Amino acid sequence: MSSFSTRALTLLSSVFGACGLLLVGVAVSTDYWLLMEEGIVLQQNQTTEVKMALHSGLWRVCFVAGPEKGRCVASEYFTEPEIEITTENTANILKMVRTATPFPMVSLLFVFTAFVISNIGHIRPQRTILAFVSGIFFILSGLSLVVGLVLYISSINDEVMNRPREPEQFFHYHYGWSFAFAASSFLLKEGAGVMSVYLFMKRYAEEELYRPHPALYRPRMSDCSDYSGQFLHPDSWPPPQRGRSPSDVSSDISIQLNQTPPPQPPPKGGSMKKLFYYSLTIMMINTRKPL
Repeated sequence: MSSFSTRALTLLSSVFGACGLLLVGVAVSTDYWLLMEEGIVLQQNQTTEVKMALHSGLWRVCFVAGPEKGRCVASEYFTEPEIEITTENTANILKMVRTATPFPMVSLLFVFTAFVISNIGHIRPQRTILAFVSGIFFILSGLSLVVGLVLYISSINDEVMNRPREPEQFFHYHYGWSFAFAASSFLLKEGAGVMSVYLFMKRYAEEELYRPHPALYRPRMSDCSDYSGQFLHPDSWPPPQRGRSPSDVSSDISIQLNQTPPPQPPPKGGSMKKLFYYSLTIMMINTRKPL
């Protein structure tokens, strides 16, 4: 069951990471983050006439109605725009959303790094730290993207609230599918990050479970003496004892035989038979003495 859950986490983290990378890549490279439309209201028949309609991304602005219909221009970050916008508030919106552009780019870089590290970790599962590193990069990528989305939304809302409300003019805006891709990518990347970190914890726990105890492969020193390791050094070994000659052994035996044991007191109240055996033993010992 544990191996099955590990394989499932490996597969899901790879799928979530790949989908998050794909969605944020499409969102950054397309021009449908914001769709705006403005015009005038005809008082005679209460109809509307569209003066300008456009869709914009992080890099381009494309006009779909008005005098600039069919034209796409690059977003100017350091110079003035090449075209004239109908109202000043619309131009301010296009300028303010540029502040959020660096964060999706950083998010794209982080998720690409996390995806590469995650795949290397899946190929070499013994490198458990790679799963943890990829999870951290996935989470940082999602956080960077959500900061960019919050700045994007807040800059648009500020300009819309400051827009003067005139009854003869109308203004509509909504977020496009590129923005939805970016928001979905945030959820996928955070999910991939959490699963990668959890996968690291499971792999690390499995390694600790099957790792042999250090006492099995490291010689254990005695804890009872401070000199337990002295016998590991040949310098501290005692000198070998010299072998004893046969004459020394025989002399020791003769000394032990010549030693007269202390006389034992005669048994009290014993029979004559016991007294006889005792006297015989004393005589045999005396006959062994050398002349």
